[in-house]
Amino acid sequence: MVVAYNRVDLLAQTLTGLAAQTRPANVVHVVDNASTDGTAGRVRHQFPSVVLHELPRNTGGAGGFAAGLAHALHDGADLVWLMDDDTVPQPDALEALLTVRDRYRGPGPAAVASRVVWTDGRDHPMNTPRTRPGVGEQERADAAAVGCLPVRSASFVSLLVAAHAVREAGLPEADYFLWNDDFEFSTRLLRTRRGLYCPASVVEHHTKTFGSTDADPGDRFYYEVRNKVWTFLRSRGLTPTEKVLYGGSTVRRWGRTFVASSQRGRLARGLRQGLADGLRAGPRPTKEVMREAGVELP
Repeated sequence: MVVAYNRVDLLAQTLTGLAAQTRPANVVHVVDNASTDGTAGRVRHQFPSVVLHELPRNTGGAGGFAAGLAHALHDGADLVWLMDDDTVPQPDALEALLTVRDRYRGPGPAAVASRVVWTDGRDHPMNTPRTRPGVGEQERADAAAVGCLPVRSASFVSLLVAAHAVREAGLPEADYFLWNDDFEFSTRLLRTRRGLYCPASVVEHHTKTFGSTDADPGDRFYYEVRNKVWTFLRSRGLTPTEKVLYGGSTVRRWGRTFVASSQRGRLARGLRQGLADGLRAGPRPTKEVMREAGVELP
């Protein structure tokens, strides 16, 4: 399932990569977030087998993934492979994810994340899964037996999730719009369930530049701040100890972002407004957010 917004040429590369998989997906869904660049027409013309969901308004990555997952669960999917529209999977990416699930001897993982590289083959720092702190020896051994590492969170760039776990944990928070929606969702999904990082499954993340979330975010810093506040104060994804650990890491990263930024005034405004909005109220229910955008989730 791919969420798309105004990157029609990159989306075409994504869908071409999905079509070339050694183990093809049973069905490919594209959620078009009200693109204005001809995305829907290109998908219908070039990829007629794709199930296309055209949203009437841009709901951001968070809303797009919530809508796509809701449709997949309604259709009875057992596993859903999530990715962005600037992700190009290598031909055996899905086969590697499924092989890990089949061979894993511990409790079935709720999520398996791919190795994400940039266009030159370097590991992309924006999409490094967070390892599970204090993981037990048995869980570590179970992961190592299939060439994986146990993780606590992962990004939506390429993530295979178990439908039953999503039904239990809930959909992504659509009100996040963008940034940290995958962090909040994956920590909630994996709080009491196992997650794996699978280096054998490789996808390319075609961002414009190579860098981490420390890169100068401009006005989007507002979403980073507000959504992190929501995650630390209102999400059930993290334990109290983890909130302290990740909170400290977040503050340090914000500091690095400010130091490196050429637009500190914009970041300061985003910080103030993000803190204010995050502290004032939490995210609205996902179904309410999507209904306001003209989308009735199944």
